[in-house]
Amino acid sequence: MRVLIVAPGLEAGAADVGAVELARILRRAGHEAIVVSHAGRLVADINATGAEFVALDVATTNPIRMLRNAFALRKLARERRCDCIHALGRSGAWSAFIAARLCRLPFLTSWYKGFRDQNLFKHLYNSVMARGDHVIAVSEQLAQLVNDRYGTSWDRLHVVPCGVDLERFDPERVSQERVDAIRHAWGVTANTKVILVVGRILRRKGHHVVVKAIDRLKTMGLKDFLCVFVGEDRGRTHYTGELWDLVLATGTMDVIRMAAPVNDMPAAYAAASVVVSAAIQPEGVQRAILEAQAMGRPMIVSDLAAGSDVVLTAPFMTESRVSGLRFPAGDDSRLAATLLRLFSIPAPMRAAMGGRGRDWVLGHFNAGVVAEQTLRLYDEATGRPAAADAKAAA
Repeated sequence: MRVLIVAPGLEAGAADVGAVELARILRRAGHEAIVVSHAGRLVADINATGAEFVALDVATTNPIRMLRNAFALRKLARERRCDCIHALGRSGAWSAFIAARLCRLPFLTSWYKGFRDQNLFKHLYNSVMARGDHVIAVSEQLAQLVNDRYGTSWDRLHVVPCGVDLERFDPERVSQERVDAIRHAWGVTANTKVILVVGRILRRKGHHVVVKAIDRLKTMGLKDFLCVFVGEDRGRTHYTGELWDLVLATGTMDVIRMAAPVNDMPAAYAAASVVVSAAIQPEGVQRAILEAQAMGRPMIVSDLAAGSDVVLTAPFMTESRVSGLRFPAGDDSRLAATLLRLFSIPAPMRAAMGGRGRDWVLGHFNAGVVAEQTLRLYDEATGRPAAADAKAAA
């Protein structure tokens, strides 16, 4: 089987990492993967899987260039005799959709987040992601959103979660020296409560909500804590500047760090007391949430950051089974109160909460299980017998 994967760019976004994951799954099962994308730092990861990389600016929103890309993809699909085309981003998906129809190939799309749908133009632009013969969502919450917005039938909708490298993100494999090195870099002691926020510096991630909550914690008199933002700023918006202005205005520079991306993320999670996602729009499944839970960290998430199928929280679970706490998206006062509630829980109970999160990820986001689901879906899309792929995935 030969799959043409169209991704917006190969940097650090969910779709970019998803392209690497798909290429790895296909290559390990003995299939071929051709990844078409704007070149980025994950090109090396694509090459490491054994997949072919083709540079093309499929992230453009220029209609003329999108149409040119469609014909380039059609030519590539025919020359390589591809069995299907899989799109992971909207602009590239329009080009891929046209190419797939011209080649009469199955067209698949993957939703990694809920796109803003604020007007009719955006609704139309986003709709290409719901036009796949098979539409993949990384969570039940996101699948429901696609169904609600576009009426996509459930026989075309599939929930295939992200996979997690459970060997890398294993607390038993992270030495105390690695954790101490991270804490030293952040300038904190062993007793400092670290609130970790992981993800690109984007408005939809809700960093400003966290800053306001941190200001409330200072006002309430919470001592010996630090909030660390770990993520990239691509410089495409003014949001980072606005965030710094907010930090200065609230006088929280002493308890907030904006750290550069960390190479040793397992140690970063291990150094944290709690990992927070304050997303203000539907995020699907954030890989950072899964990685943090795999590392046994208790979670605090907004109700748009993750569904109950990703983080176990009340009221969906009893208190004895939760792996984290939840607050209403955009509500900084509730986030501050939730942080205080978590810190008031005895350390053994917080550790047990983190342990339940790791067990949940082990059982539901295992890379092997995700690979088997993905290959089964490709078999269904291309009409191949599933037996061979099931054997390869095993």
